[in-house]
Amino acid sequence: MGVVNVTPDSFSDGGLFLEAELAVARAKELRRQGADILDIGGESTRPGAHPVSAMQELDRILPVLEDLRGLDVPVSVDTYKPAVMRAALAAGASMINDINALQSETALNAIAASDCAVCLMHKRGNPQTMQGNPHYDDVVNEVRAFLARRVAECEAAGISRSRVVIDPGFGFGKNSMHNLELLRNLGALVGLGVPVLVGLSRKSTLGRITNQPVEQRTIASVSAALLAVQRGAAIVRVHDVAQTRDALRVLGAFEEAGFSFDD
Repeated sequence: MGVVNVTPDSFSDGGLFLEAELAVARAKELRRQGADILDIGGESTRPGAHPVSAMQELDRILPVLEDLRGLDVPVSVDTYKPAVMRAALAAGASMINDINALQSETALNAIAASDCAVCLMHKRGNPQTMQGNPHYDDVVNEVRAFLARRVAECEAAGISRSRVVIDPGFGFGKNSMHNLELLRNLGALVGLGVPVLVGLSRKSTLGRITNQPVEQRTIASVSAALLAVQRGAAIVRVHDVAQTRDALRVLGAFEEAGFSFDD
């Protein structure tokens, strides 16, 4: 999944693709690099970010969605607002990536009324507060239990499991040790029986590990994506598509040759 943020303030590419034509060009370039899904976002949800209105979000993403109609790749929209979900789906999006796991009022109905895919993410707090000393007694089991409940809520609302993806929400109300513990135990989420999406690309945990600024975290991001796929991730949400794709091709060739990491 290649990331295109049509925002002025996203932590990695904020402001770079705020103009629709630049965002469209970036999306097409990520597709050429090998993205299987494009994720378009019109509101930053980085730590400390402030919310924008549904109208502002739509003003940013709708021109991009219109220009991407007909592109041979599914387009996801990163939003938690039901009004934005409905408009994005009408404009051609085929997936909604919701950091709020469809907990907003009428969000379940918005997805149930369509045939789109949906990603349910775990988070604690909101972007203004979520990194203020987050605490868990057992981060893996607490995240797993939340996502299991949200999948069940989707099914109860008429959204089949075949349409659902889950995301542990790395960096959303979690410190570095929480993130590493979730990555280490990703199989616990894979065991829920729906595809798992991992978004670690360029995040602050990688910056703390490598002591590199956000624009120099490509190698760390690719390494994190490989670890995630080895542990069962079905989708990796990344900024550096070409580099990640090449690394995954090497991993795939290794596994197809019949080797394992126990050899």
